[in-house]
Amino acid sequence: MYINKNLSVHVKDRLDYCDDLVIRTFPELKIEVLYFGHLVGEEELKNNILQPFSNTNDEEVKIILRRKQYQQEEDINLMVKGVLEGKALIIYQNSLAYVVDIYVPKTRSVTPAEMETVIVGSKEAFIEDIGTNLSMIRRRVKSDYLKVISYNIGTITQTKMYLLYIEGITSPILVKGLQEKIKNIDIKGVNDLNQVIQYLDKKPLSVFPQYFTTERPDVSTSKLLEGRVLCLMDGSPYSLSTPTNFFEFFQSPDDYNQRWLLGTLSRLLRFAALFITLFASAFYVAVSMFHYEIIPVQLLHEFIRSRSKVPFNPVIEALIIEGIIELLREAGARLPSKIGQTIGIVGGIVIGTAAVDAGFSSNVLIIVVSISAMSSFVVPHIIMTASLRITRFYFIILASIFGFFGIIFGFTILVIHLCRLKNLGEYYLKPISPLSLKDIKDTIIRAPYQFFKK
Repeated sequence: MYINKNLSVHVKDRLDYCDDLVIRTFPELKIEVLYFGHLVGEEELKNNILQPFSNTNDEEVKIILRRKQYQQEEDINLMVKGVLEGKALIIYQNSLAYVVDIYVPKTRSVTPAEMETVIVGSKEAFIEDIGTNLSMIRRRVKSDYLKVISYNIGTITQTKMYLLYIEGITSPILVKGLQEKIKNIDIKGVNDLNQVIQYLDKKPLSVFPQYFTTERPDVSTSKLLEGRVLCLMDGSPYSLSTPTNFFEFFQSPDDYNQRWLLGTLSRLLRFAALFITLFASAFYVAVSMFHYEIIPVQLLHEFIRSRSKVPFNPVIEALIIEGIIELLREAGARLPSKIGQTIGIVGGIVIGTAAVDAGFSSNVLIIVVSISAMSSFVVPHIIMTASLRITRFYFIILASIFGFFGIIFGFTILVIHLCRLKNLGEYYLKPISPLSLKDIKDTIIRAPYQFFKK
């Protein structure tokens, strides 16, 4: 909408009831400046507004406004949008408007990663400012092949989002596929990238994450070099990469920063932890209810003695203890870090001991559930850990109904589900299903780098 008379009144009408709007006037020059004080930088305001328009005359103002940082704007919608984005709007003689970018976001400084810690390698993590996050990527990929496409998500919040890919490495079909999905998002507002992921999910009812997120710029860079598409969002200290496969969630930067043999052993340990956390409690329930005969005789007497004091069915006993573990985990996550750690350790020891003494649980189950919970923490990705916790209950229920047959049946259904999952046309279990031997060198194992070139 183009207006060239009473411009100040029209802009102020659009920003009515915005008490945080700052209006500075230079009456002798017929200039008004509008901006939000909490979005602009003090130094930028001083250099671009206060000093140039102080102690000057009308002729000099016309020369100043010809400088390249002052961009003339005629559309009132873009004027208001500029002010909302942290720019200053200069209204001259109530008929001409200029915007100058003095936006300086108030954000925290770059800090070490909290969720994806490593022993060897970079420590820095993304923050909530999208510009800083993009600079971390640009600093690592100094190439003009790195392309960045900008979007605004949310009809009201207009949250800035960047789509990144490397031309010549990333398939144009993947880029186009994700672009179409982003354009189809129809929401009023969004606060975090993880909310956008839920709109992008092709199978929203699946418990498994279909997009890989990370708080680490070095991991994001490696995803770009693998030919994936990356997304950054303002206000979110994470990046999103796609297409995703199941095995990515068991990889850590330590695998690549250490020698290949150590990286491979660490990765195999995580897959062992995957099976322990999924099946340990279900195995206990199946053995207790259906398959006593597989327990060694020496252990069977101790097992029966331990179980004899427990009044509950093994499945009820397992669900109670698993529920307590989940409560402790949730309490630890909501409390300050030092108190949360104390609650987790003290709560686990005290409640576990008290549960055995009170006859609520056998000591064998306490050991099994503890090992299962500890194994879940070996998985590096927190969202995959949450998915495995939910799946564990699924196997406990099946084991209580059908024993080992139920576990095998449930595992078969799980594998079929994972085989059918797709992300932007690529299978979730790739390269195992469909089988691609040349890609296995960086999935279950981490082969030497010399093999990656072949």
